[in-house]
Amino acid sequence: MYLASRLPILVAVGAVPVVLLSLAGIDAWLAAAGWIVLCLVLALVDAAAAPDPRLIRIERSAPVRARLGEVVEVTTRLRNTGGRTVRGHVRDAWQPTAGAPTGHPSILLPPGESRVLRTPLAPRRRGELRSMFVVVRSAGPLRLAGRQARIDAVGSIRVLPPFTSRRHLPSRLARLRELDGATSIQVRGPGTEFDSLREYVRGDDVRSIDWRATARSSTTMLRTWRPERDRHVVIVIDTGRTAAARVGDGVRLDAAMEAALLLAALAQRAGDHVHLLMFDRVVRARVTRHDGPGLLPAMVDAMAPVEPTLIDTDWDAAFAEVRALTSRPSLVVLLTAQDAVEGSRGFLGSLPALTARTHVLVGTVADAPTPTADRPDVDEVYREAAVARAAAERDRVAAAIGRAHAEAVTDTADDLPPRIADRYLALKAAGRL
Repeated sequence: MYLASRLPILVAVGAVPVVLLSLAGIDAWLAAAGWIVLCLVLALVDAAAAPDPRLIRIERSAPVRARLGEVVEVTTRLRNTGGRTVRGHVRDAWQPTAGAPTGHPSILLPPGESRVLRTPLAPRRRGELRSMFVVVRSAGPLRLAGRQARIDAVGSIRVLPPFTSRRHLPSRLARLRELDGATSIQVRGPGTEFDSLREYVRGDDVRSIDWRATARSSTTMLRTWRPERDRHVVIVIDTGRTAAARVGDGVRLDAAMEAALLLAALAQRAGDHVHLLMFDRVVRARVTRHDGPGLLPAMVDAMAPVEPTLIDTDWDAAFAEVRALTSRPSLVVLLTAQDAVEGSRGFLGSLPALTARTHVLVGTVADAPTPTADRPDVDEVYREAAVARAAAERDRVAAAIGRAHAEAVTDTADDLPPRIADRYLALKAAGRL
């Protein structure tokens, strides 16, 4: 049962006859109590006369996935299986981060008929968003009270990372096509990928002569080779406590996902095999053996429900998982927050075991520098000193990463994804990948 807004109005209207009765010599308190009791009785009778909302059946229809920042529409069909017309309101119990409207739409549902409610959702966070039930209020004939029922009807939608860094993809793909067209690096010898045939020139390695092509041609033909395309790119995203730090409008984990998606899209177009590992002390998400158009959907689907955990990352276990993914020479991109000397000891101690076999790139998200005031106050001076100290520690960690034969890339959340993509293209151009 619920009480409608008309009931307080009706009680307030009763103040007029109560005053008139008190002027006529009747006890005002007795008259007021009688009026309130009468209103309550009317409300109870009205609620009892309301149609039963439990006879309404709920059917949901919603997209399985949506991208963060996009507005999606979910539909809820209400079917009246009772014999009376239901008048009232409906509340769909989506969690607040789903961005559903706050209003309660009204319904008029004759017996045997159905109505469709369309609810726009503007999700404000990644992950699984659910609505476990729908609340239906059925008003009585007098609209003073009614009956309320909670009807279980589970609806869910998975909100994927926004992938805002995809705006950098066309320019990087154009550079990749230039590299493929130029074929600036031609390598002869075993263990490489065949590229094309050309005429033999004095001084060429005779072991590269293609005798079958020579027999079909009037001149000696030579095979040219290029670095293999199907190299392995392993992307490791740290989901430990440092990934929960605020950077800009989000957290470091969100920026790491953007960098991973941009690099994966670029490497997939280049013909390389991409592996994703999200790890702290256990594997939070793993994507492997996905090539072609199915790679990015698999990655965003695996990333969506992962949130930072407030524990330190076990880097020995993380690097063991990396070695289990591929035994071939590969590029390993570690997206983590190694910007404090004391907190990076475990990472730096485990890093040489990985760099001995692979090329390692360490990407770190940092805060954007804030402009300094002409005449800063005390708080701004301390803030600038803290920023300068953090930058100095970050440089020390980057130097230690370099001594471990890895590369450190540090930039803001918006600029880190294209920088890592540019470094990948540079490695391709240099023949190191």
